[in-house]
Amino acid sequence: MNAIAASAADPRDASRRRRRLLMLLMAVLAVLSVGAGQLSLALFTDQETVNGTFTSGTIDLDGTAIDALTLTTSALMPGDTVTDDVLVSNIGTAQLRYALSTSSTNADAKDLRGVLTLTVKTIDVTTPGVPCDNFDGTSVLAATVLGASTAGFGSSAAGAQAGDRTLNAAASETLCFRISLPSGTGNAYQGATTTTTFTFDAEQTASNP
Repeated sequence: MNAIAASAADPRDASRRRRRLLMLLMAVLAVLSVGAGQLSLALFTDQETVNGTFTSGTIDLDGTAIDALTLTTSALMPGDTVTDDVLVSNIGTAQLRYALSTSSTNADAKDLRGVLTLTVKTIDVTTPGVPCDNFDGTSVLAATVLGASTAGFGSSAAGAQAGDRTLNAAASETLCFRISLPSGTGNAYQGATTTTTFTFDAEQTASNP
């Protein structure tokens, strides 16, 4: 009787049972793992893709057309005017607004720029085929003394400003420029010279109120 009880309580038997149980548990886990892998491989799937292509637009004034503006003269007398037309053309792909500013020199200190005036109008109403001979289009800039940087219209500042002009893509307009030496100009201005730079600044209108 004591021998049987001792055998039943043999710790080696308990250890063997624990090992068997552990091995059985590992086998079950391995089977479950394989089954889970098989289930994941059996999922139905789908995927779709789409491409987007993006191209930025351009804001571009035709510099060649603007360069054709010619107001240079060497013998202005009081009461004389010099008139020429300029084609302002948007050769970009988006609508733009533009402005004009001027900068005039005074190298001889005679201040001719202080008496010369600039007037800008749209193309003639009477004879648009000869753009500026009548000079009777709509006023864009009333007669304004050139000064150091006085004459111009619109503003190069970002956003819509008073006087800015708008051109759609591939659109253009003709403006008439006239420089005048007033009839009351005195002798102090004889032989005087000034050089005026006309600057056209353009910007996008889209997303730029």
